[in-house]
Amino acid sequence: MDTTKQQLGMKVELNADYDTAMARVTDALKAEGFGVLTEIDVKATLKKKLDIDFRRYAILGACNPPLAHQALTAVPEIGLLLPCNVTVEEISEGHTRVSLINPLTMMSFVNDPALTPIAEDAQARLERVVAALQEN
Repeated sequence: MDTTKQQLGMKVELNADYDTAMARVTDALKAEGFGVLTEIDVKATLKKKLDIDFRRYAILGACNPPLAHQALTAVPEIGLLLPCNVTVEEISEGHTRVSLINPLTMMSFVNDPALTPIAEDAQARLERVVAALQEN
């Protein structure tokens, strides 16, 4: 397992097949209070819309309702940057990469100090998701 931080987000590579990785990611998000509101199957979409074969790749829209409520109350326009996106992509058979948005980077587009503690909380939760994925 390789874990790195990047400006846009964090990523972790898992020695797990795609379906197992999807289940593990969903469970780890749930343990930190996030539900998956949306799931975009990029492979199926690109095949249907462009007739392009693409690897298995999903974009999950993860939301922690209390944090979302706090952010929307502080800055209603922040809804343009929600939910927190998480991607799961098949790198090769039995090997996947999970990437998670950095909420601090996302909230930096809005210069409002009221968002900082909310983004810090979300970031800490997503870092724990990465840690949980590393443990398995």
